[in-house]
Amino acid sequence: MGISSVKKDYLYRLAKEGKRPDGRAFNEYRPIKIERGVINMAEGSARVSIGHTTVLAGIKMDIGEPYPDTPEEGAMSTAVELIPLASPDFESGPPRADAIELSRVVDRGIRESKFIQLEKLCIEPGEKVWIVFIDIHVLDYDGNLFDACSLAASAALMNAKIPNERFEMGEDVPMPLSDPPVSCTFVKYNGAIVVDPSLDEDEAAEARHTIAVDKKGDIRAMQKGLSGSFTVEEIKNNINNARIISKDIRKILEG
Repeated sequence: MGISSVKKDYLYRLAKEGKRPDGRAFNEYRPIKIERGVINMAEGSARVSIGHTTVLAGIKMDIGEPYPDTPEEGAMSTAVELIPLASPDFESGPPRADAIELSRVVDRGIRESKFIQLEKLCIEPGEKVWIVFIDIHVLDYDGNLFDACSLAASAALMNAKIPNERFEMGEDVPMPLSDPPVSCTFVKYNGAIVVDPSLDEDEAAEARHTIAVDKKGDIRAMQKGLSGSFTVEEIKNNINNARIISKDIRKILEG
């Protein structure tokens, strides 16, 4: 559906004054809420809200063959579902391009930060390993799905246990994890760059920049979206802001 010209003009006018529609500062997130263990049948689960944007993530595990190039490591797969009830713009059917982009960005952040210790998910080298399926469902879309999906996936993994009992392999044990990545998304419209875009800001955005950092502040994944551009200086500022902002988000995630 997109944003109306009246709303866009309003956003542009506020941006020139250094303001946002909901009164937040340019580098301020909406309230973040994380609920864990919300799906009984999953190995792990979490529901995350950033403002009114709400995402549900579930973890399922199965035993399968490892990839030929990593015979001593488990595997992971990430999928995002944009449920039609979450937004008038979402339609049922095959995965849309934006759902595929979301799943890839979340997957890359987890994979490149080595959040899941995949080497500890090997059962028999070259024969049997645990496969981790991360399924993310968008329940309510009110902007900034990238950070909500990333947070939900990480929180669900932190809640997950390896289902050894189901396969008669002993007791269930926690998922072997290291430090989670934290994702921060910035959008640019009319020269203004804001973090955690609301729905209107998402729809008015000319360029998007998502940065996943680890506990040390090192970049683990980065994605530039939409047709607009950022200057080198703006990218550096986004990275610096992500390193600062992610510390508070990490406290919520690890709390």
